Amino acid sequence: MSNGRPGHEVRSIDRPHSETNRPTPLRTFLRTADGVSIDSVYDPGAVVYDASAPPFRDLVFVVAHGFTGDVDRPHVRRVASVFGRYGAVVTFSFRGHGRSGGRSTVGDREVLDLAAAVEWARGTGHARVVTVGFSMGGSVVLRHAALHTGTVDAVVSVSAPARWYYRGTAPMRRLHWMVTRPEGRLVGRYGFRTRIHHREWDPVPLSPAEAVPRMAPTPLLIVHGDRDGYFPVDHPRTLAEAAGEHGELWLEPGMGHAEHAADDGLLARIGDWAVSRAG
Repeated sequence: MSNGRPGHEVRSIDRPHSETNRPTPLRTFLRTADGVSIDSVYDPGAVVYDASAPPFRDLVFVVAHGFTGDVDRPHVRRVASVFGRYGAVVTFSFRGHGRSGGRSTVGDREVLDLAAAVEWARGTGHARVVTVGFSMGGSVVLRHAALHTGTVDAVVSVSAPARWYYRGTAPMRRLHWMVTRPEGRLVGRYGFRTRIHHREWDPVPLSPAEAVPRMAPTPLLIVHGDRDGYFPVDHPRTLAEAAGEHGELWLEPGMGHAEHAADDGLLARIGDWAVSRAG
């Protein structure tokens, strides 16, 4: 199977649809450039059935979940449901998560997973592609846009770190224990359905703050809660400063971390931003 194209299994996802004659979402396994099988779902969304929309000018969101998430988690499906009001949606499980193959590298090789999903999304005929990432996925969408320039039309990074190896909060210290210790990786596997690679990064990947200037002039939206328990507000401010004029920062009052903290109203505002900024 080639990178970013449907794999050996394609089937519908178990979710009813009320729209008359609306196609059922497709589920498939994509193959990354380094040979990992990635469990992926394509939902045509609601707006593609607007007869007044120009052909092949519709929008597709590619959603990159946070660490320990996967395509079947309720919070990921909720995000997809809201974005489905604005365009088609591709969701997928990063390597080592859910039914995808491989082991998690906690944001490094995951750029290849996102690249496969973006290529698949573009291959469905959508002219505009917006990547939206949460936490670990937020760092991945930034690095993907920097390393695969011109493949996306806008980027949204929610609750992402600005730099690696941050241990300044208790949740991040627990996460580092889970990633770096054998007993922690067992907790990840059996407690969170996340298989974590035992090897350290070598070389250390481009940091999110280093990636942001390299993705210009692609429009960038940085979203962060002022009550994020993982990454304090100096992280989004660092990203926004690195972005300069091509970036926009939303610092959300009372918001916590990532998908669980992003309510439907915020997701709808992100959808509106994507429609207006993605070309």
